[in-house]
Amino acid sequence: MSPSRPLRTLLFSTLYPSSVRPGHGIFVEKRLTELLSSGQVHTRVVAPVPWFFSTHPRFGDYARWARTPARESRHGLEVQHPRYFVLPKLGMSLSPLTLARAARPAVARLLDEGFDFDVIDAHYFYPDGVAAALLAGYFNKPLVITARGSDINLQTQFAVPRRLMQWAAQRANACVGVSHALTQRMAQLGFPADRLKALPNGVDSSLFQLQTQAQTRQALAWPNTPTLLIVGNLVENKGQHLAIEALLHLPHFRLVLVGEGPQRATLERLSSNLQLSSRVQFLGQVAPVQLALCYSAADLLLLPSSREGWPNVLLEAMACGTPVVATRVGGMTEIVRSPTAGQLMAERTVASLVQAVQALWCKLPARAAVRACALGHGWPAITQSQLSLFHEVVQEGVLA
Repeated sequence: MSPSRPLRTLLFSTLYPSSVRPGHGIFVEKRLTELLSSGQVHTRVVAPVPWFFSTHPRFGDYARWARTPARESRHGLEVQHPRYFVLPKLGMSLSPLTLARAARPAVARLLDEGFDFDVIDAHYFYPDGVAAALLAGYFNKPLVITARGSDINLQTQFAVPRRLMQWAAQRANACVGVSHALTQRMAQLGFPADRLKALPNGVDSSLFQLQTQAQTRQALAWPNTPTLLIVGNLVENKGQHLAIEALLHLPHFRLVLVGEGPQRATLERLSSNLQLSSRVQFLGQVAPVQLALCYSAADLLLLPSSREGWPNVLLEAMACGTPVVATRVGGMTEIVRSPTAGQLMAERTVASLVQAVQALWCKLPARAAVRACALGHGWPAITQSQLSLFHEVVQEGVLA
């Protein structure tokens, strides 16, 4: 690579937003946006989506896959969305192969058009990282794979994905985890220790900042009532059901849930069965600006997850001055490091959640002090670390 030109990277991931799924993989796009803001990198994105035969709305997410354009521009950045096949029952084992095969023409097209990238920047270890390892071998390019959480904490429970991830880790120049807990788990799985690096996500402190609680509640038409907030996909491992059940023991609080997912009907039914519907509000997906209002309007953010990588919702809430209650999993212990930031639950139960909320509520920290805890996780230092890693990898070249 000539020192006179910017580094060229190819971001490869199925976790990347599109015009029809703008909130999908937003954390990967944000990391890239911050990297590009340095002015030292040029990037193209290959973000495959599963093939589906119909765009009819009755098919839900499957139809959105089908409506995804083959090529588009997002915020001035070129993104390709090649289609790959996910085969029933065999999909978990074969997805890396179908993913790599589908992406190869898109990558070749970039090279033909003159974008001779220096390194593949892959996000999510399975199947994306394994497919990226195949592509890196085919195109003779260095490779960095970033693990996000459930890829290492969940997918490695299955024998074939675990072996394929171990194979890909041996072929990658660097394996990044978004928390130290994640890199420790990767080391336990036999990933090369000398190629592991913890590189967490940062927080956008210009978007998520202190705002007056009374004004934000008025803007959202929220009542002036102690409010608990959960932000995340409505899936079992996020623990929204625990928070709803906790309301039975927290009679003065209401609960707001931001996000969508397959558990919504179940959670609504749980609220109704417990006669809590009047105290539980489902907001669905919201835009980032409205999300910042929600953080500021809430009194506490809850995240009773069973597993996490590096949950940015904690940092976002803290940057808005809102303390958090979270489980002791993944990167949570690295974010909530003092009573000023919030409380970590003793265990993942309704009783522990209630206890942590009550303890924090009795001694609420000043919102400015909570924000100060988040500001130690700004993007500039993380971006610089990412740049340094890419340059080291490019100088190292393709591993034998």
